[in-house]
Amino acid sequence: MKTFSNIKAYNNKKSVVTIGTFDGVHIGHKKILERIIFNAKELNCESVVLTFFPHPRMVLQDNSVLQLLNTVDEKTLLLEKTGIDNLVIHPFDKEFSRLSAEDFVKEILVNQLNIEKIIIGYDHRFGRNRTADINDLIIYGKEYGFEVEQISAQEINDNAVSSTKIRNAILEGNITLANAYLGYNYFFSGSVVKGKQLGRTIGFPTANIKISEDYKLLPKNGVYLVKSVYDTETVFGLMNLGTRPTVDGTNQTIEVFFLDFNKTIYDENLSIEMIEFIRDEQKFDSLDDLKNQINKDKIFALHYINTQF
Repeated sequence: MKTFSNIKAYNNKKSVVTIGTFDGVHIGHKKILERIIFNAKELNCESVVLTFFPHPRMVLQDNSVLQLLNTVDEKTLLLEKTGIDNLVIHPFDKEFSRLSAEDFVKEILVNQLNIEKIIIGYDHRFGRNRTADINDLIIYGKEYGFEVEQISAQEINDNAVSSTKIRNAILEGNITLANAYLGYNYFFSGSVVKGKQLGRTIGFPTANIKISEDYKLLPKNGVYLVKSVYDTETVFGLMNLGTRPTVDGTNQTIEVFFLDFNKTIYDENLSIEMIEFIRDEQKFDSLDDLKNQINKDKIFALHYINTQF
């Protein structure tokens, strides 16, 4: 897959295009992408996904606290796995948002992407103030010589998966449901930084993970079973996401105690896959009580791993 940082960088080959956020690149998205790929091959064209960053709501809505399932890098990785030929990630700003619907069609779709066909949802809106819809797009298609294929309301509604449903499941800690909707384990990436090393004192040294993208969605505070790959080795772990109330912590941290793993990994970048919610974060009366609970969490995790993997 070729990735382009703006629309003008695209190679101008004839294309079959879809437009969208594709947050999560979930199993519903993949059905649309498969259709794009099939049509592109049938028409001897390139398949193109046009998406935007920052997310339009981040730009157009003041004080937006929108959190996304994927960072730009994660989305790129996931889309590449689908077999799409080209990904165009165009910078979204207020100037771009003021393009009229016809200018968007003529300048972006026709002149830059050399569009042969577009496949889009029935509810897609575009142009300044999002005033144009699928019917306008069909009219422009006839005028500028490209085909428009509509994904019907029934087809979209028949698909029970949506990015919003996945976000809600993650926020509720329902990782099993989120992973089923996604078609893969929900994951995040971050660098291993030095913490207060309290875990070492109770026999559970942890890797403190720092995520650089503040818009990345994380689940509710709690303890989770996770896994990662380090130097080609798959390692499982217990992740505590929260404020560490037992030691009067206030800031949210991400700490992972890897099972059967004893390496110094400071400054390494790790991808953490979430597998299962274990329990809510809680405040214990003493470090001994905390240690006893982590031992119970470890027993649960090992049993889960032995029965599910």
